[in-house]
Amino acid sequence: MAEFRVLSVVHIMLVQSGQVLLLRRCNTGHMDGYYGFPGGKLDGGERLSMAAIREAREETGVRIDPAHLHMLGTMHIRTADTERIDFFFRAEEWSGEVSNMEPDKCDDLGWFDLNKLPDNTLPFMTKALDAFGRGEWFMEYGWD
Repeated sequence: MAEFRVLSVVHIMLVQSGQVLLLRRCNTGHMDGYYGFPGGKLDGGERLSMAAIREAREETGVRIDPAHLHMLGTMHIRTADTERIDFFFRAEEWSGEVSNMEPDKCDDLGWFDLNKLPDNTLPFMTKALDAFGRGEWFMEYGWD
């Protein structure tokens, strides 16, 4: 029997003035047309915080000092064909201008009120925001 392996993903909430940056997915083959936080798969041999900083830079062009990156929580996610563990971070300070660095994977980015996200926000991300707002740091999604 093959050894079980789980995919790990990092997400970064860039927050300013009560708004969060969301990117709309396109041409990815997974949940295209939905908004989500910048993020991506963890590469082998890198710390979670460094993966979050790398993904923020690759997708938005910003540079985050590790001292300004804060862990929010973790979510164990199950979909029809995979299982993964996602890690959520928050940053309110960074350098550089936010821009769409991956137009082949993102057709829109914008700042949205934390309490009024678009209807087409990835469902597990809205669940994560709700849970973090209640002080929860771990949740599960897709197991029902």
